[in-house]
Amino acid sequence: MTQPLDLVVRGERVLTSAGFGPREIGVRDGKIASLAPLGAGLAGERSIDLAPDEVLLPGLVDSHVHVNEPGRTEWEGFDSATRAAARGGVTTIIDMPLNSIPPTTSVAALREKVAATEGKRHVDVGFWGGAVPGNLGELRTLHDAGVMGFKSFLLHSGVEEFGHLEVEDLEEDLRELVGYDALMVVHAEDSRAIDHAPHPAGDRYETFLRSRPRGAENVAIAAVIERARWTGARVHVLHLSSSDALPMIASAKRDGVRITVETCPHYLTLTAEEVPDGATAFKCCPPIREAGNRELLWQGLIEGTIDCVVSDHSPSTAELKNLETGDFGTAWGGVASLQLGLSIVWTEARTRGIGLAQVVEWMSSRPAALVGLRNKGAIAVGHDADLVVFAPDDAFVVRPEALAHRNPVTPYAGATLSGVVRRTLLAGADIDEGVPAGRLIWRGES
Repeated sequence: MTQPLDLVVRGERVLTSAGFGPREIGVRDGKIASLAPLGAGLAGERSIDLAPDEVLLPGLVDSHVHVNEPGRTEWEGFDSATRAAARGGVTTIIDMPLNSIPPTTSVAALREKVAATEGKRHVDVGFWGGAVPGNLGELRTLHDAGVMGFKSFLLHSGVEEFGHLEVEDLEEDLRELVGYDALMVVHAEDSRAIDHAPHPAGDRYETFLRSRPRGAENVAIAAVIERARWTGARVHVLHLSSSDALPMIASAKRDGVRITVETCPHYLTLTAEEVPDGATAFKCCPPIREAGNRELLWQGLIEGTIDCVVSDHSPSTAELKNLETGDFGTAWGGVASLQLGLSIVWTEARTRGIGLAQVVEWMSSRPAALVGLRNKGAIAVGHDADLVVFAPDDAFVVRPEALAHRNPVTPYAGATLSGVVRRTLLAGADIDEGVPAGRLIWRGES
């Protein structure tokens, strides 16, 4: 005899692989157990009937989040970060191996990171390992422990405890990782190009922009492509901001190089021309570039050269952002947008005639595929019942004090955004901020 359903969700616009349509979703034991046409009469212990202006989406998967705990929990922490994620419709985050202390460059450090999450996970949490000088021997043990892959830098990371790789070191690590098909994700900027660029001191955004030229990204990405070509390893370029790199990435993909690429909401919506001098909330590395560059990034997304959109949520304390002095040279570089990403991207996408289903593919199914989470990123039978009730035509004004991440600093303050997350469910249950119920997730889990 078939077990009864725990939950049934009904709505006129439910997103599945067939697109939006009138459907009923049955949930049992945290999984999607059935899909049926609206009116089929699925019965469950609980039910949710969507309002006429609401749609049902799969929970987003954000594969690029800096939580910073343990060690820099005053910047961010698992409790605050995962609350922000849940409020923004993100039901899975993958934590970066820095800026926590210790960084996740050994199994011992991974254990400390896992312990720091206990009682604080409002969504599901997975982890990247770190690839730094001297830890080549740790990579296999971290891989076997279940990290999603490895993060590396090709220039100073911004923190002393997470060293960067020279391209020869990167190649050596890739030759190691290809043996067990592990993924290397790379912050690709060339330190020598930046050394020859103007110093970024002062409050003028134009000066800061010149200090992180497109060429620094282009040279580094070219180096990553060739090392991936030579070794056969899988590589992923993080937070692409330079549209100049798109042709060589597209060419590498055509050649069979195993490369994927992400960009971020701030590169798709903000422009250098609009950043006020002294507005260090906009500082990130690589930087927000010109409007023409932004248009080409959108084209790269639409054409498939860029694979996915993730937040690169990289917060710090307000003091480290130099909000009082506006000095871009010494302010911490990072944009905090974990709670806002879906609305940010949807606001811009709809003006371009891009549908919500495409936005969800970029922000849910493709990041899930990147890290190998086969049961996330879609409303499908057998998948986790991570669901978002979203009102795409509703709108709100961003108020920093209403954001859940630990420090209320955002370049989107005062912006009017389209699309409101009204309800987020994790494994078929409403997220209760008083009872953290997120799981630890590991590479290869089905």
